[in-house]
Amino acid sequence: MLTPVPIKMKDGALIDYVITLYGKRLRWTTLITDFDPPHTFADVQLRGPYAYWHHSHTFAETDEGTMMTDEVHYAMPFGALGELGHELIVKNQLSRIFDFREQQIEAMFRPSDSAQQEERRVVDFHK
Repeated sequence: MLTPVPIKMKDGALIDYVITLYGKRLRWTTLITDFDPPHTFADVQLRGPYAYWHHSHTFAETDEGTMMTDEVHYAMPFGALGELGHELIVKNQLSRIFDFREQQIEAMFRPSDSAQQEERRVVDFHK
């Protein structure tokens, strides 16, 4: 994270990151949009590895707790080469990233009663 914390989440907030992709450091800047706490917010990539990136986060109250849903729409750069990279690498990489995030969120917020039903994330990847 390059943006100083705590980050004031609001429409128009800019968040700067550095990510490492195969040993190369890349800047990634996102803009927070559609900020409607506690229901939803979205971020769009202004600078980063994708030709297009829109990630919405939705939170809904359920009988078991809060259901968090992610929906990601993105496009690869570099035309046919980018599409090949998507098929060979990127779609699996994104699945691993969201699986890791799911594990971290569950570890932080899982109810102490293990008999309660687990919440599952929904990730919708679109090209």
